[in-house]
Amino acid sequence: MKQGKVYLLGAGPGDPGLITVKAAEVLKKADVIVYDRLASDRLLEYCRPGADLIYVGKAAADHALPQDKINQLLVDKALEGKVVARLKGGDPFVFGRGGEEAEVLVASGVPFEVVPGVSSSVAVPAYAGIPVTHRAAASSFAVVTGHEDPNKTESRVDWSKFGSDTLVVLMGTGNLPNIVAGLTAAGRASDTPAAVIENGTTPEQRVVTGTLADIVGRVKTASVKPPAILVVGEVVKLRDRLTWFDNRPLSSRKVLVTRSRTQASELASVLAGRGAVPLELPVISIEMGDNVELDQTIGGSEEFDWVVFTSANGVDALFNRLEALGKDARWFGGKKIAAIGPATAAALAGHGIKADFMPAEYTAEAILSELDEAEIRGKRFLLPRADIAPPLLADGLRKKSAVVVEIAAYRTLGDSGTTSEQAQELVSNADIITFCSSSTVEHLMKLVPASGIGGDVIVACIGPVTAETAKKLGLRVDVVAQEHTIPGLVDAIEECLKSRMSR
Repeated sequence: MKQGKVYLLGAGPGDPGLITVKAAEVLKKADVIVYDRLASDRLLEYCRPGADLIYVGKAAADHALPQDKINQLLVDKALEGKVVARLKGGDPFVFGRGGEEAEVLVASGVPFEVVPGVSSSVAVPAYAGIPVTHRAAASSFAVVTGHEDPNKTESRVDWSKFGSDTLVVLMGTGNLPNIVAGLTAAGRASDTPAAVIENGTTPEQRVVTGTLADIVGRVKTASVKPPAILVVGEVVKLRDRLTWFDNRPLSSRKVLVTRSRTQASELASVLAGRGAVPLELPVISIEMGDNVELDQTIGGSEEFDWVVFTSANGVDALFNRLEALGKDARWFGGKKIAAIGPATAAALAGHGIKADFMPAEYTAEAILSELDEAEIRGKRFLLPRADIAPPLLADGLRKKSAVVVEIAAYRTLGDSGTTSEQAQELVSNADIITFCSSSTVEHLMKLVPASGIGGDVIVACIGPVTAETAKKLGLRVDVVAQEHTIPGLVDAIEECLKSRMSR
C-alpha cells in the first residue's frame, strides 16, 4: 500500500482568488479534502472528480466534528494510503490549530507538509483600505486572538503588552466589550480609531468604524456577526482615502445567475471578482448523453467542408460522442471549423482545435454576413446545435446555396431542482438579473411571472436575441451587452451602474 500524506493548507481569508498556486495544485491531486467553514466553497472546484470531501466546520458552540476527532481523521485517512488536504481558513499556523494537528501527525508517524495561506490578519484590513503598517502611522503590528469566554470578567490576554501601533484581533466579535475594556484599562486612549470588518475579502464584506469609545455600540447597531476582525490604531483613519474594495460599481450588489449548474460558476466567478454577490438559480439544465443521429454522422461516410459551432455545449457534445466512438480530433481532418464567439473557440482550444473562423460580432447573423460567399456556395455544413436553436443560421446558409445538416447535439431542459417558491425568493433578493440565453428567460418566466420582478431590478441580457425574448415575455431590459460574452455582460452591467450613479 502506498504511503499517505497530509497537507495542511491555508485557504486564505475568504476570497477564493487568494489561495496560493501550491495549495490549488494540492487540491487537484488529493484523495481526501477535510475542510472547514471559513474556506470558500468555490475552492472545492479545484478538487478532482471522485475526491472524498469531508466537512468539519467549526463555529462557536457548533462543531461539525470536535478537534480531537479531526486529528484522528487526518491520521486514519493518511494511514489508509490517502493524500489528504486539510483545508483551513486563513493560514494554518495563525490561530488555525494547524500546529496541534501537525503534532498529532508527527506522533503518529504520518508525513505532512504545511502550505501557508494568506492570513486574514493582513488581508482583511487591506481589503477594507487599512494598511496594518504605514510610515506615518504605525511601524509595527500585533495579532492576537479574541476568542475567549465572553462570560469572563477579565481577559487572559495582557493588553498592556500592546503599545500605540496597530493591533489586529481575530475571532473577537463575541468578546468585543471585554476586549475594548481591556485595551482602555491598559492605557489605550478612548479616542483611538477602531474598525470591525465582517466577512472580509468577500462580496459580503462590511466595515464598521469608530473609536474605542463607541465601536461596541456601533457594532451592535450594525448587527455584525462572525467571522469578523477588529483593527485598532491610527491606520484606521486611512480607510477614508484608501477604500477600494467597497467602491467598485458591483460591490455588494446581489446578482441572479440563471445559467445551468454546470455553466453558472464562470459567470458567478467573474461577478464575485468584481465585488458582486452571485445568487445562483439554475433554471435550465443541459442534457447530452447518447445521440444516435450524431453517432451516425460521425461514423458515416458523409464529408463536410465546414463544422459550425454556435455554443461551447455543442463542442462538448460532439467530443463526447467522438470519445464514445473511439475517435478523437483527427476526425476534423480536412474540415474547416467556425466558432460563434470566444467561449466556443476556447472550448475547441481545450481539445486542441483552433477555429478557422470567428465573426467580429458573436451572432448567427454575423457568421452569415462575414463568411465569404465562396466559402458557402455549394459547400457542406454540419451544425451540431441545441434542440431549441432558432433556424436563422441554417436557413441563411441554405439561401446562399449551402448544403446544411443540422443535428440536435444536446437538449436544453428546465431544471427540475428549482421550485417556484425558491425562484421567487431569490428574485426578490436580487438587485440584478442576468440572462445568457433565450432559454434562461423562458424557463425563469415559467417559475416567476414578469409581475413578480420588482421595477427597480436591473435586467441584463448577453445579446440582442436574448433581450428580444425577454421583452416579448414582458420584461423591461436595462442592459444588452455589446460583446456577447460573460466578461462583456459584466462590463455592460458595470457601465449601467456607473451611469446611474453619475446622474
